[in-house]
Amino acid sequence: MSRLIPMEVLLGNPERFSPQISHDGTQVAFIAPVDDVMNIWVGDLASRDFKPITNASDQGITNCFWSRDADWILYLQDNQGDENTHLFAHGVSTDEARDLTPFGDVRVELLGSGLNNCGDEILVAINKDDPMLHDVFEIQISTGDYKLVERNPGNVSSPAPTRSGWVADADRNVRACTVTLPNSDIEVMFRESADGDWRKLRHWDLEDSRSSFIQGFDQAGALYIVDSHESNAGRLMRMDPSSGAFEDFEVLVEDPQYDVTTVFTDLATRVPIAASIFKARREWSIIDPQLKEDFALVAGIQGGDFEVVSRDGTDRKWIVLFSSDVASATYYVFDRDTGKADHLFETRPQLKNFSLSPTEPISFTSRDGLTIHGYLTLPRDAEPKNLPLVLTPHGGPWGRDAWGFNPVSQWLADRGYACLQVNFRGSTGYGKEFLNAGNREWGGRMHDDLVDGVQWAVDQGIADSKRLACFGASYGGYASLVAATFTPDLFRCIIAVCGFANLITSLQNPPPYWKLRSNQWSLRVGNPETEPEFLWSRSPLSKVDQIRVPILIVQGANDVRVPQSEAEQVVAAMRERGLPYEYLLFPDEGHGFTKQHNRLAFYGRAEQFLADHL
Repeated sequence: MSRLIPMEVLLGNPERFSPQISHDGTQVAFIAPVDDVMNIWVGDLASRDFKPITNASDQGITNCFWSRDADWILYLQDNQGDENTHLFAHGVSTDEARDLTPFGDVRVELLGSGLNNCGDEILVAINKDDPMLHDVFEIQISTGDYKLVERNPGNVSSPAPTRSGWVADADRNVRACTVTLPNSDIEVMFRESADGDWRKLRHWDLEDSRSSFIQGFDQAGALYIVDSHESNAGRLMRMDPSSGAFEDFEVLVEDPQYDVTTVFTDLATRVPIAASIFKARREWSIIDPQLKEDFALVAGIQGGDFEVVSRDGTDRKWIVLFSSDVASATYYVFDRDTGKADHLFETRPQLKNFSLSPTEPISFTSRDGLTIHGYLTLPRDAEPKNLPLVLTPHGGPWGRDAWGFNPVSQWLADRGYACLQVNFRGSTGYGKEFLNAGNREWGGRMHDDLVDGVQWAVDQGIADSKRLACFGASYGGYASLVAATFTPDLFRCIIAVCGFANLITSLQNPPPYWKLRSNQWSLRVGNPETEPEFLWSRSPLSKVDQIRVPILIVQGANDVRVPQSEAEQVVAAMRERGLPYEYLLFPDEGHGFTKQHNRLAFYGRAEQFLADHL
């Protein structure tokens, strides 16, 4: 039997990740630990002489990007997981450090997708004057000076928390935005110039809103959006906003079932030249024929799925990320002029000393006839028969599991468990019909899909029906609590991380910058003001008397999405009834684990918990 992979190798900090190439193509910045805390390292690409330039000693840094002149490295960071994210700049040669948004408890959003190699001025959206609303500011990196560019009229927000509601053109003029209407519909607004009048360009109802977003402007002023209006899946479309015609668009990339997820643009023209759709694995559709040779050469570098994560200012040097199920992320520098690729680094090179388990795409039919997709990772050295199985529902729930290296799946498989990932209804990427089939189905058919996935694994002979566990975080934490309370005889033990216990209290207290989208939550989950009985019936806390198995409950004290009170409501109810539980509270974490010592402490306890009960 192969030796076990040390937990630090799988679940500790990666050795290096997120490389970014400078505008002139001579330097690379990336994230790597210093005394177990993630910091930014910078060095010469040719000599590979890298050194840390930041000195974070507690809260690690997880992202970075260059200014165009390579004088500054910029990054976003919050405080102990509180999601009050500030924008910082660090001088590469001067070692000067500056908080560019020193406004207390604010959350910064970056505008647009062309952030790499930004100039001395950068546009950001900050909820400085109203915690609910993000206004647009221009910040001068070299001085820290800032000025208001666009005041939020009270309804500009993004339909998804990972994007800003404001969009600037190639000249950094704010000329598009998404407006949230009282009924939760979204309108795409456009104006001809930075001081022009706004007019409606596109309308997305609730069904469209999670499959649609603004990609951005090209250099000539055309607007590109991913849009599912009048189609099932999000299509990449080009619009001429100056024409004024609501339906004046050209479809560039589409699929009847799967949404466009990533758009790759020409750096000079900002015109989309390729787009990817994530089916069982990532698939690229090439728009510009001149890109075919480059992508063919990149695809031949190694096995796995690839994406271009950074480019120099001339667009001749690319940093390419390769994802694989049986290796950690690997980065190469690809030279488009020579067609040659130079290995840069792997995120977890020590894994080369161990064998990993393949992750296979699977599908099954739900009890009401939907095709459900997912992934299965099996232990290497065991016969795939009657195995203990851990179901790991993903967070969101408006997200999805994808093929590639997953440290949790590998950890479970390495310890002898089958790991099942199910993209239940409500997951993104599979078109809006599948996503909207999850509306008002928290604790209902969304949970049925998870149960049906487990039953599929049992029926296939893979899983032992008497040795099943459920382990998830965020929505997955809620789903794990639902597994313990709604299907109490199915699982032997439960691990719930940052999971909602009471849907009424959780939906009544969203972060302030989510409040414009709160009506979407009411329509997709339930309205806490008008439907408390319905939400209570879908809350794990309402069925705590049904619990029959041990639960490991895990919470970050600074979590603003799922407050500590959610965990402590269920802990108090279990304590009162004498039900078996363990409670881990991390005082310096938020919605998940950013600090290595906390992460390893949790997984160490989780490993023992699974061994004890499964």
